[in-house]
Amino acid sequence: MEGAKGSYLQFLKGDDDAITEVIKEYRDGLILYLRSYTHSEWESEEICEEVFLKLILKKPHFKGESSFKTWLWRIAGNLALDRKRKSRRDEFFSIEEAENTPSEEDIFLEYLKTEQKKALHSAMKKLSEDHYRVLLLVYFENFTNSETAAIMKKSKRQVENLLYRAKCSLKKQLEKEGFIYEEL
Repeated sequence: MEGAKGSYLQFLKGDDDAITEVIKEYRDGLILYLRSYTHSEWESEEICEEVFLKLILKKPHFKGESSFKTWLWRIAGNLALDRKRKSRRDEFFSIEEAENTPSEEDIFLEYLKTEQKKALHSAMKKLSEDHYRVLLLVYFENFTNSETAAIMKKSKRQVENLLYRAKCSLKKQLEKEGFIYEEL
């Protein structure tokens, strides 16, 4: 058994402490991914907690049809979409939430240390949600195109096309801002 997948399987077998390893390994990456859905650090953290609570309380069975990380990201994406649908129905915004929500720039300044990465992120924020999401999954979270397809509920070919268009859009945005990123 390897890493977090092994820890989760140990948890399912009754080792309650093993879930801590899963949380430690994936919490930060999940929050970053969930920001592509919520645009809010606070809400992303809350959904991340829901993901781990679901693992702890409902103990869903990991079938091994994808990597453990892909499976976990898919659960997170589904919870984020459910919340987004529900919030559209509710349409309310709390004053507390507005006061306590850190700005997008503050959150990513911690994560992105170099000037190049700051410029890259700034340009990425101007992309469509799908373009932002596919770039984040492939280049920041190191998912394969197949894993990304499973997470985004698209075919591998759709992800490849989306990734190509996202890179072209990002390159155009970076050039518009006067920055040339040679790796694109």
